[in-house]
Amino acid sequence: MSPRRPASLTAFAPFAAVALSLVAGGVLIAAVGQSPLEVYGLLVRQALGTGYGVGQTLFKATPLVFAGLAVALAFRAGLFNVGVEGQMYLGGFAAAMVGAHVSLPGPLLLPASILAAALAGAVWGAIPGALKARFGAHEVINTIMLNFIAFALVSWWGRTLFVPATVRTREIAGSAWIPRLDTVLPWLKGSPANFTLVLGLGLAAALGVFLFRTRPGFEWRVLGLNPGAAEYAGVRTGHAQVQAFALSGALAGLGGTSFVLGYKHWFELDFTAGAGFMGIAVALIGRNHPVGVLAAALLFGMLAYGGLVVNQRVPSDLVNVLRALVILFAIAAYALLERARRRRAA
Repeated sequence: MSPRRPASLTAFAPFAAVALSLVAGGVLIAAVGQSPLEVYGLLVRQALGTGYGVGQTLFKATPLVFAGLAVALAFRAGLFNVGVEGQMYLGGFAAAMVGAHVSLPGPLLLPASILAAALAGAVWGAIPGALKARFGAHEVINTIMLNFIAFALVSWWGRTLFVPATVRTREIAGSAWIPRLDTVLPWLKGSPANFTLVLGLGLAAALGVFLFRTRPGFEWRVLGLNPGAAEYAGVRTGHAQVQAFALSGALAGLGGTSFVLGYKHWFELDFTAGAGFMGIAVALIGRNHPVGVLAAALLFGMLAYGGLVVNQRVPSDLVNVLRALVILFAIAAYALLERARRRRAA
């Protein structure tokens, strides 16, 4: 088998996983007495057939872009960042605090709020990185625990910062608002899609250049593939782990700005709604590549909004089942490919 064929099979695996999940989901739809083609057709038409639907799909996909990039970056460096949810949570909270309580000239308040989100996520991400580099503590346990700490800290701070009798902060200043996309794309009118998505696209491109066109990015990828070889080659593994976790956390923190600065214009408890955890699935389906992450985020964004409009025809949990099936089939496909690759090498 030529070297190109395994690569093409690996690239094809996510598409096969999606196709198989749709077939399995179709069986479930038929089991509840509905036509799979009609339900899938309605989902696609509502999510992609109108300007408002496209805007909603893009809005749902935006935090997944940041979450997926954060997880993918950590994966590339051999790290498993399960703390994206907490990092995104603190990023959104920090953005709201700066946007609502810091007095800056109009043009500076929005960049300061975005920077605060990135810094909050970076600091929270650097903690498990430092613990792993210094003590060898496993990052999965640390990041999971730090999620709970982040939620608890925000709830504690919120006792004095939230608007009375609510679970949200006060509204941020207008100069800290991220504009909606319908200001330049009128056909998206009414949808909450905003320019945070453009920021995510730019960061995806920058991350691709960093990982595949720079020496530090190459070192991080070597670290992820073979830590021993990376250390032998002179890579300061401890520093690289802390830096990778901090950058991953910064990307996650920025994911909170779509809701806080671009949509509601305040922080609200539980606003992430599991987007950070879904970033793991997005990175998996996207093969930890920025382009793949963008495609996977769009797919899950479409399912998230489309599921809302088909729940009169089928149970709303169908979308959760479809997402789970995509992940399971993707894992199975990659496992089979890896097994075949090992057999060829033996």
